[in-house]
Amino acid sequence: MDRTERFYKIDNLLHVNSAVSIDRFLRELEVSRATFKRDIEYMRDRLNAPIEWDRSQGGYRYANNQTGKQQSLPGLWFNASEAYALLMMQALLSEMQPGLLGPHIAPLKARLRAVIESGQHTAGDVETRVKLLNVAARPVTDKNFEVVAAALLGRQRLQIRYYSRARNDFSEREVSPQLLLHHRGNWYLGAWCHQQDAMRSFSMDAIDQASLVAKTSKSVGKKELDGFVGQGYGIFAGSKVQWAKLRFTQERARWVSRELWHPKQKLTPQKDGSLLMEVPFTDVRELSMDILRQGRHVEVVEPPQLREQVAAELRMALKQYR
Repeated sequence: MDRTERFYKIDNLLHVNSAVSIDRFLRELEVSRATFKRDIEYMRDRLNAPIEWDRSQGGYRYANNQTGKQQSLPGLWFNASEAYALLMMQALLSEMQPGLLGPHIAPLKARLRAVIESGQHTAGDVETRVKLLNVAARPVTDKNFEVVAAALLGRQRLQIRYYSRARNDFSEREVSPQLLLHHRGNWYLGAWCHQQDAMRSFSMDAIDQASLVAKTSKSVGKKELDGFVGQGYGIFAGSKVQWAKLRFTQERARWVSRELWHPKQKLTPQKDGSLLMEVPFTDVRELSMDILRQGRHVEVVEPPQLREQVAAELRMALKQYR
């Protein structure tokens, strides 16, 4: 069990017993004596739990048990990942338009609110005080999403009319859908493009039209799909993997050292307080955007092509202010 679960377990044992021995705590929690001691100190110092050692009973107890009052853990809720998952589910359900799932949504929402309230706070209070901000999300029309999802699950090909924002034009593509990806608030279709004879990602909001094709979809193996999703940087994929070396200033290193830019990233603190980050990429577009938003606090060390591209972008940006 994780630490939050242990806090609940300790709290419950202290509520239902006049005193609890260390041996019983270790047996119930399945932790070492050192970990248990740290949990007790955390609950005392950070959660203000009045836990004391009773020498006569040979165990821990709540100090106010002798008056018959119940002690609850102030502020104890779900951990970060649980809170995010619950609030994300709630937000997605709230945004749903009436449709085929309508009759099933109301009881699901009620059950979700009940789970949130099991954290010892009302769902209304949580909704008011804990927010998820979804920035720069691009909406996808229900019609196109339904067609793409049907082709994906039905193993059928799709004919799509796709808008390229970079070239500002449309193209016709026949694709075999392989997976749907949700990345940074937006939906993408990972599909085998029969014109390019390779896997490609398509932004769902840029699909202008989509229709089913009466052909069996090409099947792509799991190994190739796994490589397509996580091989490069961000949503972009490709077969030629390169590594970027980025040096962050001492000031920005305090933030970046806690961030996950890529599952395979390598972080190396430097003697001057700066931070060297190495990340794989197959396409410079998303990586260069993340680099540019760091401004003067980052320098591209390698490769030379990426360094020059970022430098050229900065020079063009500077012209806007002259």
